[in-house]
Amino acid sequence: MKALVTGISGFVGGYLGEMLLDRNIELYGTKLEGEQVLPHINKYANIMDVDLRDKDRVYSIIEDARPDLVFHLAAQSSVAASWKRPDITMEINMGGTINLLDATRAVNPAARVLIIGSSEQYGRIRAGDVPIGEDMPQNPVNPYAVSKASQEMLGKVYADAYDMDIVMARPFNHTGPRQQPIFVIPDFAHRIALMENKTMDPVLMVGNLDAIRDFSDVRDVVEGYFCLITKGKRGEAYNIGSGKGFSIREILKKLLEMSSVDIEVVMDQNRLRPSDTPILICDNTKIKTQVGWQPRIQLDKTLSDVLEYFRQNIA
Repeated sequence: MKALVTGISGFVGGYLGEMLLDRNIELYGTKLEGEQVLPHINKYANIMDVDLRDKDRVYSIIEDARPDLVFHLAAQSSVAASWKRPDITMEINMGGTINLLDATRAVNPAARVLIIGSSEQYGRIRAGDVPIGEDMPQNPVNPYAVSKASQEMLGKVYADAYDMDIVMARPFNHTGPRQQPIFVIPDFAHRIALMENKTMDPVLMVGNLDAIRDFSDVRDVVEGYFCLITKGKRGEAYNIGSGKGFSIREILKKLLEMSSVDIEVVMDQNRLRPSDTPILICDNTKIKTQVGWQPRIQLDKTLSDVLEYFRQNIA
């Protein structure tokens, strides 16, 4: 069996690539020129440089690899970055998906494709609407969420119109060691590690701490992706999440309790987003009952691993 992972140089792509190699699956991956992949993946996988906006290049990669499984992870994945460059976000997330699906349909139409969306597609949710099931209407409130909702709708259209074998995932927030500190948990952990190492003053500037999010461990999430691409129903969308909600304030408190130094927390207005969804908690009933996936790694373990990762890298 052969698998293609777009965006294999990314945070989730690295974990997914490792998992597929452990299952003895012949692995192909795409990345942007100049990006680095994990040494283990670089040694055993077929890595190709490609910008998914390049239609001809995408076609040639599908023709060369002819994968049985296609995990479409490559994306502009930062909400904050999407506010700065919504045009680039749409070009990469929507345009890249069109190129990938068109190439797959033309060259290898029997391939099983998993399109990775986001819980951000649900938009502003009232407390009474959680946990959020897949039947909740989508109401994106930022450019990244718009791009992901559009990407999923396109996948549904191709599945129905061309009988392509496409499944869609809506992962809620996920984190783990190696995630870049542009995201909230690794950002906190990275700065705490710097403070412990005495290379940064023990004052932590923060944004909105009241938002409630459903965080899963990335190692659980990639297992979910594999379950979906092998057992999910064609044309269906599935939530992936823990089913538990924690405020950013609670998460920060846990990290501070794990720290060896006393840290002052200060609100920074510049860190507030133009629009922020107050609460997102996953109803993961569908993925658990239909494909048998469930989260296994507890949040405290994930937070500890993330903090320790930055401690080791700084050291």
